[in-house]
Amino acid sequence: MKSTLLLTAALAVFSIQAQAQTTATAAAPRVAADQIPTKKGPLTVQPITHGSVVFTWNGKTIYVDPYGGAEAYAGLAAPDVILITDIHGDHLDPKTLAGLPVGKALMVVPKAVAEKLPAEYKPQVRILSNGQRLDTLGMTVSAIPMYNLPEAADAPHTKGRGNGYVLGLGGKNVYLSGDTEDIPEMRALKGIDVAFVCMNLPYTMDVNQAAQGVLAFKPSIVYPYHYRGQNGLSDVAAFKKTVNAANKKIDVRLRNWYPTAK
Repeated sequence: MKSTLLLTAALAVFSIQAQAQTTATAAAPRVAADQIPTKKGPLTVQPITHGSVVFTWNGKTIYVDPYGGAEAYAGLAAPDVILITDIHGDHLDPKTLAGLPVGKALMVVPKAVAEKLPAEYKPQVRILSNGQRLDTLGMTVSAIPMYNLPEAADAPHTKGRGNGYVLGLGGKNVYLSGDTEDIPEMRALKGIDVAFVCMNLPYTMDVNQAAQGVLAFKPSIVYPYHYRGQNGLSDVAAFKKTVNAANKKIDVRLRNWYPTAK
């Protein structure tokens, strides 16, 4: 009887350990989150991968361009708001959405994205076009142009199709560039506290373009993100060096957006 109890206990411990190991394996590695103070408590910035980031603020969770598989979001709160910038698969990823608890989330998207979302999400969708603003859940969401230069009908990103976003969160303005070059609308931004700026060729802009755009609108903090291109990862250290050589006040935060990259 005693040996049976010992065997049962040992099997239980093994089962718990195996479950824990499986859970740890399923969750993709993530870099540590940052916290930025606002008038309504901290804004938590959790890099996920490429152009994907999760914000937690004032009891709400915001997913930006959820992509790369649902396991990348393991352990994070279900989203209250989902922002999608464009129709490309590294921004609009139905497979990842299908694996996430998105049933109660408001989806803020451009029209082109709304037309490609699975029908089950239609009741949750709010379409914003460039220049439009939405006030919801104590925050503001403004849609900003994102496009390639020179403008052309066959460009990877045409003007008006996708959205960058500026979020108003407790007195802080957070800019998400989406896929863009250093367009006049980006350079003209004012009062940006935190910026997420892309830099990957041939789809968006190179490191120097991104740096010059940032130096034009002068965010307090900038995160280079979306920096994997056809030839690998862009030189974000060179971006930081270029920005800070011209303006030491801009806090360039380098984070690993590709923790599983070989």
